[in-house]
Amino acid sequence: MKTIAILFSFYLLSCTSKQATHYDTVITNVDIIDVTDGSVTKNTVFVRNGVIAVIAPEGTLKPYTATTIIEGVGKFLMPGLAEMHAHIPPPSVGAQRIEETLFLYLSNGVTTIRGMLGDPAHLILKEQAASGTLQSPRIFTSGPSLNGNSIPTPEEAIAKVKAYKKEGYDFLKIHPGIKKEAFDQLVQTANEVGITFAGHVPVDVGIRHALQSGYTSIDHVDGFLEGLVPPDAKVAADANGFFGYNFTDLADTLHIDALVQLSKKNKVWIVPTQSLFERWFAPVAAEELLQQPEMRYMPTTTLEDWKQRKNASIDPAAGFDADQWHRFNVIRRQLIRKLQKNGHGMLLGSDAPQLFNVPGFSIHHEIEGLSQAGMTPLEILRSGTLNPAVFFGMQDIFGSIKEGLDADMVLLNANPLENLKALKQIEGVMVRGTWLSKEKIADKLAEIAANAKNN
Repeated sequence: MKTIAILFSFYLLSCTSKQATHYDTVITNVDIIDVTDGSVTKNTVFVRNGVIAVIAPEGTLKPYTATTIIEGVGKFLMPGLAEMHAHIPPPSVGAQRIEETLFLYLSNGVTTIRGMLGDPAHLILKEQAASGTLQSPRIFTSGPSLNGNSIPTPEEAIAKVKAYKKEGYDFLKIHPGIKKEAFDQLVQTANEVGITFAGHVPVDVGIRHALQSGYTSIDHVDGFLEGLVPPDAKVAADANGFFGYNFTDLADTLHIDALVQLSKKNKVWIVPTQSLFERWFAPVAAEELLQQPEMRYMPTTTLEDWKQRKNASIDPAAGFDADQWHRFNVIRRQLIRKLQKNGHGMLLGSDAPQLFNVPGFSIHHEIEGLSQAGMTPLEILRSGTLNPAVFFGMQDIFGSIKEGLDADMVLLNANPLENLKALKQIEGVMVRGTWLSKEKIADKLAEIAANAKNN
C-alpha cells in the first residue's frame, strides 16, 4: 500500500484545465464489503469533512485533489466495528489511561462503543469524541449502576431514573440485586421520562418478566439459563451462581425456543459477551492467558488482580467443575445460536476490560466465541456494524459504507467473510474521517505497552 500524505493532484480524462474537487482522503480501487448482503464491489471511496462523500469507480469522476491517497488494490474495506458492551475507566485512573483505553478500541477497528458503567466524566468524553478533540470511538454511555444497593426502593428508583435522564445519559444500566417492586417502578419512570434501559436480569425479576418489560438489550444472555429450570425443581432463584452455572444440570433446553420467541416478540436485542465465559469463567489457566501478546497493554497491577480473581473463580473449592462448565457452555452456545436464528437480533460485545478481555483485542475473542456457537461470518459482522446502527436508530449515520454516512471504516488485507481472522489484518482505521495507518497504530501501541510496564 502506498499512502501519500501531501497534497496530491490526480486528473482524469486529461481534463487538466478543469477545476479539481478536493477531498481529505481517497481510498482507490478497494473491495468494499456490504454488510447487508455480504456482497463485495470494487470502488474508490472519497472522504471529506469526516463523511463518505462519494463512492464511484476509479476514473469516472471529474478531476480531484486529495490530502491523502491510499491505494486499496487487494484490500477490503468494511464499516468500523461497535463494541456494544464496553467499559470506560473511571476518572480515578487518570486521563492518560482513559485515552489509552479508548485508543486500544480504535487500534482494533472499533469505532463505536457503548459504555456500560457510566460516570459524569464520561459525558464529557462523549462530547469530546463527537467534536474530534479526543481521539476516540463514538461513545454512547449509560448512567451509573442501578442495582439493589443504589435503588433499594421504588422511591429511589424514581429519583435515580429522573436524575440520569436529566444529566444526559443515553440509557440506564441494570445490574443485579434490584427487587421486582423497585424494578417495575424503574420501568414505569423510564417510560415516562423517555430513557431506555439495558443490561443484567435481576434474580427477583426473572427472564420472562424482563423480556416483557422493555429492555433494549439483555447482556451476557443473562437470566436465560435460569429460565430453563422447570418450576418443579424447587430451587432458590438466588442459588443460580455465575449466570446460572449452578443450574446447568437442571436446565431443560426444550424451553429455549419459547424464550427466544419471547425475546423476538418484545424486540429485545442480545449481547452475548461469550468471551467472558470462555476466558474468565472457564477452565483455562491464568498463566496461559497472561502469555497472550495483548496483555502487554494492561498495567501490571491490573494483570495481577485479574490473575487472583480468575484463580478464585475457577477454584474447585469454590464449586467450579470443568466438566460442568463444558455442559454449561454447550447450553450457552445453543442459546446464542437460536437467538441469532429466531430472536430479534444480536449485538457484538465482549465486556472489556473485564478479566483478560483487553479493550479492542477482546472483540476478536468474542468473534471466535460467536463463530464456535454457530454464527456465520456475515451474521457476526452485522452484529458489530449494521445491527448497532439499527439499535440506535442511526443507520443514516454509521454502520455501513454508503455516501453521506460518517467515515468510520477499517481497511483489511483479507476478506473477513472468508476468514474472520482477517479482522486482525488491519492496514488502517478511519474514525470520522481521521486516518490511523497501521504504522501510527503500532507506534501508539508501543507507547501504551511501555507505560503499562510501569503501572
